[in-house]
This record gives sequence, C-alpha cells and structure tokens, in this order.
Amino acid sequence: MDMANQLSPIHIACIMDGNGRWAKRRGLPRTEGHTAGEENLAEVVRVCASRNVGWLTVFGFSTENWVRPPAEVKHILSLHKKLFGRIEELNANNVRIQWIGRPFDEPSSKTPGFIQKAILQAIDDTAHNTGMVLTVAFDYGSRAELLRAAQLSRASHLTALDVSVDEISSHLYLPSLPPVDVVVRTSGESRISNFMLWQIQGAKAYFTERTWPDFDAHEIDNALKLVHAH
Repeated sequence: MDMANQLSPIHIACIMDGNGRWAKRRGLPRTEGHTAGEENLAEVVRVCASRNVGWLTVFGFSTENWVRPPAEVKHILSLHKKLFGRIEELNANNVRIQWIGRPFDEPSSKTPGFIQKAILQAIDDTAHNTGMVLTVAFDYGSRAELLRAAQLSRASHLTALDVSVDEISSHLYLPSLPPVDVVVRTSGESRISNFMLWQIQGAKAYFTERTWPDFDAHEIDNALKLVHAH
C-alpha cells in the first residue's frame, strides 16, 4: 500500500519562535540560536513523519524579517540553504518538500537567487516521496498572499461582488495545501503574526513556553491531542 494512503490528514503549522531567547539565556549570540533552531526543525520533521502527520508547514522567514540586522539575515539565509539541502535525510523519511512565499518572478519578491535555486532543487529531489509534505514558508506573509489572491480574482470579474471564497482559495500561493488543523507557536508568545491567516480558519492553537530549539516530541504529541480532542 502507498504510504500516502496511510497518513493521517492532520496538518500542523508551526511559528518557530524563540531562537534568540534560547541563545540569550545561554550567553550565546543570536546566530547560535538560529543554528539550534534549524537543527531542531530537522528533528521535528523526523518526529512528525514518524507520527504519520500528513502535512507540516513551518514559518521559516517572513516578509517582515528582512529588516533584521544584515548579519543575522545572512546567517538565517545560510541556514535555509542548509535546510533545503537535507535531501538525503528528507528522502530517508519519505518527506516531500515544498515552498510557500512571494513568487520569485514578482517584483515584490526578495528571495535571493541562491535560495531560489536551493528551493527548486529540493522540490525536484523529493518530488517522488509519498509521505509527509513539509512546506517551508520563506519570504512569506499572509497579507501579501491574500492581497495577491484578491487582485487575481478581481481581475477576471466585472465587480468585486462576483469574487467567491473558492476563487480566492484557488489563487493562494499553494491552493492544494489543506486547511491547518493545529497552529503551534513556541516561546510563550500567543500571536499568529501574519501566518496562514486564510488556512488556519477553525484550527486549534497550541502555545507553549518552550523556545523552538527545545520544542520536542512531547510538545508535538500535546499539539496533536488538541486535534483529536472532541
């Protein structure tokens, strides 16, 4: 039987917060926190795949993050290149990778060419996998996504009144992405921060005091319990 048919339909979306706080508590530079966060993301992917989660979407880099100090941005970009380069590990876990964010060919896009190349290569190199789908949100902001979807929908109609919910959905960055079942935010923050605003309608919310580098299998199981609770 195809493994995809055995997957649960659960979609977890994670706002990976607290890398800087994790580093500060240890007297380390913020960059070390981001490195630890990237390493832990690889572990979270493995755990979610072992739990037969169908979709895992993570907020890697937002449209607002470009204003961070240049050295920090450069380090985060290098980590994303590394993340998209974990092909052997992704394939070993039967994980298919995809990306969500401002389209590369649009003037507003800020994704550097070397990251674009890494993203496209990862998508191609994992396309054959039939297990969990890992979606990385990079240069992503929900307002930008919804504005674009509304503009594209409006362009084909005489009046805005003709635009439907289904049409807006069809013009999202990844129309095939299923609704989110549980949105997770780490590090004690209870905000959504412009993340998947359309897709999280009706989703449960799991907030934890743990920073992202300390987010583990126990936390994942707690988030999954919210989905299964009646």
